[in-house]
Amino acid sequence: MNKVLGKSNNNLLLLMFTLVGLTACHTPPPPITSGIGAESITNETPPTTYLKVDNLALAEKLAISEVKNRTTNDLLEVNVELSSQYKKSLTLQYHFNWFDKNGFVVEAGKSPWRPLQLHGHQSRMLKGVAPSIAATSFNVYVREAHSNAYEDE
Repeated sequence: MNKVLGKSNNNLLLLMFTLVGLTACHTPPPPITSGIGAESITNETPPTTYLKVDNLALAEKLAISEVKNRTTNDLLEVNVELSSQYKKSLTLQYHFNWFDKNGFVVEAGKSPWRPLQLHGHQSRMLKGVAPSIAATSFNVYVREAHSNAYEDE
């Protein structure tokens, strides 16, 4: 059994490194984040497409399990369920990147970094509203944050 699990984990790591290598060789249009892309939000789009994590160790600890969207006052509104696959607490920051129908960034840098604490195997719903009616797709960028980043100076 351990040999089978070990091979499965090795194959998964090989696939992940291959995907990272392929995405490093060329720059695909957003919102591609894991080698699979979408120009707009559809029911067929895998939830992992919407997660962007540049740290491979952190990427293995996180998963998006659900994505919901709607249009409110012509603005794209999204709910993304981010789940920890890790047994310990994670101190994170996240923000949304928004893209138009051609894959171009909409109002870059306007989405603030938001703090997020995920305890072991906890899931949280992240909510975002596009800054412009031009936004038709998105991804959520997650990074580790040092716990002292939240302390008052």
